[in-house]
Amino acid sequence: MTTLSRRHFCMTGLALAAAAPLAAALPAAAQQLKGGTLRVAVLSELANYDPQQLSTVNFHVIKNLYDSLIEYTPEGKPEPSLATEWAIAPDKSSVTLKLRDGVTFHSGTPFKADSVLATLQKGADPKRGKNVFSTMSVVKDWSAPDERTVTINFKAPVPDRQILDLLQFLIPIDPKGIDTVETVPAGTGPYTLVNRAVGQSLTLKANPKYWREKQPIAQDLVFTVFSEDAAATAALESGAVDIVYNGSSRSAVRLKAAGYQVFAGPGQLVQVFRINSTRGPFRNKSFRQAFNYLMDRAAILRVGYAGMGQVVALPWAPASPAFDAAYTKTYAFDPDKAKKLIAASGLSADEVKGWKLLVNGSDEPSVAISQILQGSLAKAGIPIELDMRQGAEYVTALLGGDFAATFGAVGNVQKFPSRVATNSIYRTSQNPVLKDPHPHPDYVAAIARVDGAAGGEAEVKATYDNLNRVLVDEAFAIATNSYDVGLIVASQKIGGVTLDIDNLFVARTIGFK
Repeated sequence: MTTLSRRHFCMTGLALAAAAPLAAALPAAAQQLKGGTLRVAVLSELANYDPQQLSTVNFHVIKNLYDSLIEYTPEGKPEPSLATEWAIAPDKSSVTLKLRDGVTFHSGTPFKADSVLATLQKGADPKRGKNVFSTMSVVKDWSAPDERTVTINFKAPVPDRQILDLLQFLIPIDPKGIDTVETVPAGTGPYTLVNRAVGQSLTLKANPKYWREKQPIAQDLVFTVFSEDAAATAALESGAVDIVYNGSSRSAVRLKAAGYQVFAGPGQLVQVFRINSTRGPFRNKSFRQAFNYLMDRAAILRVGYAGMGQVVALPWAPASPAFDAAYTKTYAFDPDKAKKLIAASGLSADEVKGWKLLVNGSDEPSVAISQILQGSLAKAGIPIELDMRQGAEYVTALLGGDFAATFGAVGNVQKFPSRVATNSIYRTSQNPVLKDPHPHPDYVAAIARVDGAAGGEAEVKATYDNLNRVLVDEAFAIATNSYDVGLIVASQKIGGVTLDIDNLFVARTIGFK
């Protein structure tokens, strides 16, 4: 077996369209930083503390309460974390991990192989695995020959990058807290929970037994929840907070011009028009396909995201190996083509307009792009209403599939293509929107075909091409554009910002100059 911690896996960098390059992070070690209380403004209330709920609303807490088995650098190079080394079998049917010694969970429980096994068991459970469950579909079983070694066996040969993505996605949970992890954090991370005022704030403190030397730098970490981007940026400008995390692209451009630091990571999201194809007119494929042409993607990118990103018609960031720019031209905004597909659906005028568009009223870009689509639909003879929901009310509807259609971003779109199935709308089983049995078996089969492509380059590419064709044909999720998520806008007194491959917020290296 070959130790993969010595290999480099590089990802293509992507320039921001129609915007000046944003600042890059300086290594924390290169700066003399002081501790203190780090005050961070966020725009979303978290859903829960479960690290397997990898939703954007949880991005600000996951890497501060937990550690992954391995980490990626922003360039995509795998590095040790709770696993100090890993080796993939020559036939790619298994991977063996060596676990770090001397690490404890926040409860005081030692980190050992049993916690990894419990985490794998949870991830493989369709009722508890959440975003990790679909990633576990390639896993056959696992074992622990001793307290510091874990072997994961696969059902068939698995591509190297897919294995590494799985290890990076697996975040060990304390076995003692695994059943209550939604309400009580159970990690090994650099911070521990002090208190939470739902909808208002979250306070964490430095973990005194954290295993990374001289981290975290800031002793206290306070997140304040703002309902509007304008209020969060005003708090930064007044000095009430030190950082705004995951604010709007438009605000980031303005604040950078005003002298604030702006950091953009490599983990772009893709905005997707999510369709509940089990409801109303969306059960009709021709009607759904019309939305491939009803998206004014250029306007959505310009108005929603200040032009920072790229127009796409598939759920991949341009760095993805499955990205195909030709689809953007083929499915360009064309109301006439949309009208023909609507006519071909056979649905009556009353049937096509009997639904509402769920909108995240707390997110200004979502409101703006929903209004753009509303205008496009009106021109196509489909007047609809916008169902505005705020904060937790929207998140509950989104994750519970309680909508006919809505805009919602998806992540993991720069990694192995089948990782898109970690997102709720793209899950192949236990899909909270589409339910079981999955109403699009061709999509399920296409994902399985990608997972099984461990052969040559031509075979692999063929599976990507097939998946792309199925995605636009089934049309239960319509991609519109890539954009930066997890933007970090900071005052000049802040240093040591670390960029995460998924754009999660990493506070442990941040301090004051």
